[in-house]
Amino acid sequence: MKTILFSILFAFSLTMSFAQSGEKVVKIKTSAICEMCKERLERNLGLSKGVKESNLNLDDKVMTVKYNPKKTDVASIKETIVKTGYDADEVVADQKAHDKLPKCCQKTAAAHSDM
Repeated sequence: MKTILFSILFAFSLTMSFAQSGEKVVKIKTSAICEMCKERLERNLGLSKGVKESNLNLDDKVMTVKYNPKKTDVASIKETIVKTGYDADEVVADQKAHDKLPKCCQKTAAAHSDM
């Protein structure tokens, strides 16, 4: 019984290792400003098919996204960022989405810190 259980657990761990090794990581420069921007972007990317993890570094405004290349690609990830209202590298934010952001999160807003 222990041998069977061990074999099943071993096979499962191998499968998970191979599945995770197929993931890719991309870094995308954004126009995000504050913690609200960070939360909004990470939430929207988290709802995107194929995105495993996303994290925005507010110091350099770079979004690091871990994704499954079988389910999504860099262009789709950038499209999600753009449709959320932010620039994504060379792709400019969707104007309508940008205009719906809180005033403090729009590109013309001065940099600010959260309390």
